[in-house]
Amino acid sequence: MECLRNKRNWKVLWQLFKSTFILSAFTFGGGFVIVSLMKKKFVEELGWLDESEMLDITAIAQSSPGPIPINASVILGYRMQGILGSIVAVVGTSIPPIAIISVISSFYVKFRESQIIGTALMVMRAGVAAVICDVVINLAKNVIKTGQVLYIALMIIAFIMTYVLGISAITVILLCILVGIVNLILDIKNSKKKANLEV
Repeated sequence: MECLRNKRNWKVLWQLFKSTFILSAFTFGGGFVIVSLMKKKFVEELGWLDESEMLDITAIAQSSPGPIPINASVILGYRMQGILGSIVAVVGTSIPPIAIISVISSFYVKFRESQIIGTALMVMRAGVAAVICDVVINLAKNVIKTGQVLYIALMIIAFIMTYVLGISAITVILLCILVGIVNLILDIKNSKKKANLEV
């Protein structure tokens, strides 16, 4: 995909703001849900990113401190239009939840006691669970497509560590990063050895 970071394009900035604003305004269920919708919007519909780039954005957004949608918006915006793109994407993502939470906080007691809202939230959980499963399956497919035994093994081990053994996600992510760094160092050393042998 062509990077537009060095080409100031107000149409792209407006599309970026509009897209992140709409996604944020009509997305319920947390970070993974909006990441899934970002994939559909920016990969499948607009063609701004490819599957691999979206996978990288998701991994970085998940492993970085802070809300996943904001993290993803920062990276996506920078990928498209540099620092200004990051600012535009973050503003677009932030306005809807700030406005909605401000309204809800003003009527918190009424919202809490409303059976209609309580029922609606319960029903929404089923849809949210389905969307999160879709995200997980797509991420797993992309990892398997790499054909890298190490990545596939890490994915399985990480799942066992978090789901079966109850180890915190932060610990698992840090361990995966450590393994990735060690693997990179070994790859560099092997490449240097091969280069020396060829000489």
